[in-house]
Amino acid sequence: MSHKNPDVLADLDLWRAFLAVHAAGSLSGAAHAMGLTQPAVSGRLQSLERIVGERLFQRTARGVLPTARADELAARLAGPFDALAAALTGASPDAESQQPPVRLGGAAELLGEVVAPLLAPLVADGVRVQLVPGLTASLLDLLRAGSLDLVVASERPRGRAVVATPLVDETFLLVAAPALAERAGLAAARLTDDGPAALRDVPLLAYAHDVPILRRYWRHVFGARLEREPAMTLPDLRALRDAAAAGAGVTVLPSHLCRDALDRGALVDLLPTDDPPINTLYLVRRPGGTPRPHVERVRGILSGPVAALVADD
Repeated sequence: MSHKNPDVLADLDLWRAFLAVHAAGSLSGAAHAMGLTQPAVSGRLQSLERIVGERLFQRTARGVLPTARADELAARLAGPFDALAAALTGASPDAESQQPPVRLGGAAELLGEVVAPLLAPLVADGVRVQLVPGLTASLLDLLRAGSLDLVVASERPRGRAVVATPLVDETFLLVAAPALAERAGLAAARLTDDGPAALRDVPLLAYAHDVPILRRYWRHVFGARLEREPAMTLPDLRALRDAAAAGAGVTVLPSHLCRDALDRGALVDLLPTDDPPINTLYLVRRPGGTPRPHVERVRGILSGPVAALVADD
């Protein structure tokens, strides 16, 4: 972060406007939260962008979308601004605990294996969090009804009742236990030459009976339609990972859920490719409203460490 003004504290109003815009997803929402006019908020944001030396938001017809730099800055600043606000208002030491829990929805696997461990420092610091697992459609209904504060969605929601920001791309891999791969002759060269025919006699492990993840992989990588019945279905990708590692069959998993098993040699990537299928995860919230410090801190963890861990570098 670079500043032309050596007295960076003189820019606090600019950074406050930045955090309000980042939280609201629109200039009008930030203006309402701050009790200012929209031109005033826009002017402060433009001044800050001149100081930082780059654009922080992309203007769209539905509001603004933060750049990667904006997400990084928001993650770093939300906590300190929260502490500064408490100090200036003379808040008691336990005032943090009086804030309501942050209610976050997402896929059970993502919440359990990725999000919960990375939220540990916030929880230890007094932030209360309620993690609500579920499918995207149901979670978005809860968000619209006001029962959730944030949702990590596996697809972009429609309509203007919520604001969705791309969070990270999941990368999917075709995996199996090494012993099964060797026994079935599933070398990458054979899969490249024979395509899905090489998997004809190997059991498939699927998230659901209509095999949505497997179908996407078959279509993207093999350019073919998957018409086989799965040998096992279970709506928990962690259980499918463990079943695959035990030799039950072949499955397709997000790379962040099987990275450790691959490193340990419990699973093998059957068909490494430079063009794997991906799925974009979105961070979704309701528009407008007064930014809540604890929600912003959780949002910063999602946009920073969680996105970095899920991303396949």
